[in-house]
Amino acid sequence: MPEDVERQPLLGPDSAVPLDQNGSATTTTMVSPIDEQPPPYSTLAGGVPMVSCRVCSNMVDISSKKEQHVVKCSSCNEATPIRNAPLGRKYVRCPCNCLLICKSSSQRIACPRPNCKRIINLAPSPPATVAVPTVPGMCRVTCAHCHDTFLFNTLNNALARCPHCRKVSSVGPEFARTRSIIFLIFGLVVLGIGIGITVGTMQSAVEKGGLYVVYVGAFLVSLLLLLRSLYYCAMKISLLEGPI
Repeated sequence: MPEDVERQPLLGPDSAVPLDQNGSATTTTMVSPIDEQPPPYSTLAGGVPMVSCRVCSNMVDISSKKEQHVVKCSSCNEATPIRNAPLGRKYVRCPCNCLLICKSSSQRIACPRPNCKRIINLAPSPPATVAVPTVPGMCRVTCAHCHDTFLFNTLNNALARCPHCRKVSSVGPEFARTRSIIFLIFGLVVLGIGIGITVGTMQSAVEKGGLYVVYVGAFLVSLLLLLRSLYYCAMKISLLEGPI
């Protein structure tokens, strides 16, 4: 990645401007290259997804910004990531609170803000994980559709909806396989009952027209159950990375 690309702020000229060609960076700062991770989602009573600003802790509404990688806080005008950094890149926050993005292998980047212009040396250190309150059954999951990471409680015994792409998947193959088998069994049972009723009452159906409604109902229910079984069988499986 060219050096000028790494110096670009994430939210454009509203929060910072690129370094001048003739500008000189006079301050050098050693920063540990901890990948700034997106904060966990919080949902208000009205169903509005919110995240906490990494700088001032103000709650930011992201309901219309889920496709973005970062959002701008209306209180402090600083950027907060809401999605993982693109492949091969990482977020680094300058001591002046400017959020920068650079290559994962970068060791030296420059802050683009004219009142800062720090040269940031990224000291090698192991990546740190974000402290998240311990919740029974809460695990980190990689979405099968968009490959972003999100948190999901496996004790819910339900399908997982990714907060990034809003698509549904099964966390691990066991849930989808079990549901598929259950609907398959019920579908075959109802189908067998429908066939039995049809064969046993075919002679009476000529006189009792209401039996045709029973036939149609039984076969329709069995078809819906079998289609539901096929739905779970073809469902994508999200990767369970483990407990947080």
